[in-house]
This record gives sequence, structure tokens and C-alpha cells, in this order.
Amino acid sequence: MTRLNGLRRSRLALGGLLAVALAAAWGAAAVAHHAFGAEFDKDAPIKLKGKIVRLEWVNPHTWIHLEIARDDGSTEVWMVEGGTPNVLLRRGLRRDCLTPGTVIVVDGYQAKDHSLKRANGRDVTFEDGNKIFMGSSGTGAPDEAQRQNIERGRC
Repeated sequence: MTRLNGLRRSRLALGGLLAVALAAAWGAAAVAHHAFGAEFDKDAPIKLKGKIVRLEWVNPHTWIHLEIARDDGSTEVWMVEGGTPNVLLRRGLRRDCLTPGTVIVVDGYQAKDHSLKRANGRDVTFEDGNKIFMGSSGTGAPDEAQRQNIERGRC
């Protein structure tokens, strides 16, 4: 009888630890994800042109790192947030379209903290003029030309 009670206690303890671990993991994911208005300034539109130096194709947001030339000849790297990889794929923007060295123009919104080199992307335009909605939160829906690109699945 004592051995059976000990086994039950061990299972209860293990179940409790598992529940705590799951709650902690869920809480961390909730903190990592944010609303557009929490981080970005809808009243600070920005246009960034540069070459891609890095791509993070991860959930909950993709990040494109762009090297931007400054007026004094120096460069700086900006992080541009996009939608989830799945959303971008459905809109016709594939990972292989965003290889390092590719020059793009991103229309978006600057971070609320203007000292950060960070923006939320609305559209990405390639050198051939092809424009795709980045699917990020809080910045509106694709226009008609972008919907046609989505249907063609081109980047």
C-alpha cells in the first residue's frame, strides 16, 4: 500500500512540474509576441532602401535585416518586422526571394523608440518593381496590384 501511494505522489509531482513548465513556456511566448501599437508608431512612416544582410524566417514574425547607406557614406543595419512565414508564403513572398545581397525597398512604420533601427514593414518592393504586402500586423491590407502578385505567387 505504501509503495502505491509513493507512486501516486511521484506521478502527481511530475504532472505538477509539467504543468508549471508548460505555463512558463506559454507565458514566454505571449511576452515575445506584441501588438503593432505596442512597439511601432503609426504616425512615423518610413521608407528604407538597402541590401538584405540577414533574414530571420521564424514565428511569430519574420525579420529582414537591411544595410542602409547614410548621407555621410556610412551604413547602418535596420531590422524590419514582417508577418509570419506562413502569411508571407500565402502572399507570394518566399524565403528564397530574400537572399542576402538582394536590394529592396521597404515601406513601413518606425519603432516608437526612434533611437532604435527597427521598423514594421508594410510593403517590400524589388528592383524589378514587383511589390508584395509583408503581412505584418496593424498596417492595412494588400492593394489590388499586390493581390495580383499573391495570385501569381511571385516575388
